[in-house]
Amino acid sequence: MSTDPIRVGIAGAGSIAMASAVLVERNGHRATLWSPSGKGTTELGGEGALEATGAVEGRFSPAVAGSAQALAEGADVILIALPGYGHKTVMEALAPHLREGQQVIVSSHCSFGALYLGRLLAERGLTLPITAWGTTAATGRRQSGTHVKVNTVRARIDMCTVPVERQDQALATCTALFGEVFVPRDGLLAITLSNLNPQNHMGIALGNMTRMERGEDWSQGQNVTPNVGRLLERLDEERLAIAKALGLEVKTIFEHFHQSFHVPVGSIADMNRQMHAEGNGGTGPATADSRYVTEDVPYGLCQTVVLGELAGRPAVLHQAGVEIFSAMYGRDFAAENALLEALRLREYALGDLALAARTGQLPRRAPHQASA
Repeated sequence: MSTDPIRVGIAGAGSIAMASAVLVERNGHRATLWSPSGKGTTELGGEGALEATGAVEGRFSPAVAGSAQALAEGADVILIALPGYGHKTVMEALAPHLREGQQVIVSSHCSFGALYLGRLLAERGLTLPITAWGTTAATGRRQSGTHVKVNTVRARIDMCTVPVERQDQALATCTALFGEVFVPRDGLLAITLSNLNPQNHMGIALGNMTRMERGEDWSQGQNVTPNVGRLLERLDEERLAIAKALGLEVKTIFEHFHQSFHVPVGSIADMNRQMHAEGNGGTGPATADSRYVTEDVPYGLCQTVVLGELAGRPAVLHQAGVEIFSAMYGRDFAAENALLEALRLREYALGDLALAARTGQLPRRAPHQASA
């Protein structure tokens, strides 16, 4: 790979997008942010306009793109870093402008979005390496339009690339941009089951919903109490059972907290208590209109439910979470996942999905046509 700075176009302008831009620029590359709404970057654009505090300190100067076309035309790599409910729309905006030689990274990947983007590109006769991360490169909280607090920089990120033969190339790019923190996994099924945020956020939100609704300032680590911690552990058992049925190796919730937050392995409540004591427990959502629910229920819990059905390992606690949150919010979260709806994954055989998870392409034939 060239030693010249890599130009990274970041689709998104929230906490994770800004934290990602900080890491890209800190590592000597060039970041450009695009706000799909047009509102998230209005205060950026000046020299040293983005201030980072926390795990990364300094002032940085990401550029700003005014459209998906401008972002794509000025980038070597596209990083999609916004909530899952925006992925389909952003992929549709970017796909007409992507070109041969580019790479796409989805941070963090959800609901088999790489397959949807791959389909859009295939319609143009284009195949690009699309890399799916099991989580984000950093955690953070946007403090203002020009200030992001980087809570932690990940020490390990699961990743895969479709088509699988492009994975070595993509791994080299990811490493150049974000460091030697990437662990290649065996396809999108493994990556889908490597994202622990939805299950963890389910337990945290259920246990602290009144704090969220009242807009309280509360420590997340401190409030993963023993009962909440046990729920997170049971949710993890469901996820691991699905992975085992699919013949996949994924990290446990204990490995996740140990590797992401550098605390000794213990019960999940004890690990979160230690995070809080070290000042690394994070701040819980101060609104019910939080990604912990509005993104992670439809785009996280629902995809695990679908995989559980296909693998013959029903995720009953995950399904219960979908139904409980739907009742709480007066919404049908199961119907809000635009990617699962567009891909119609429930109608494919598990073998078709497993193959697509390596090639990046679902069969063009009608679902179950060959196996009916």
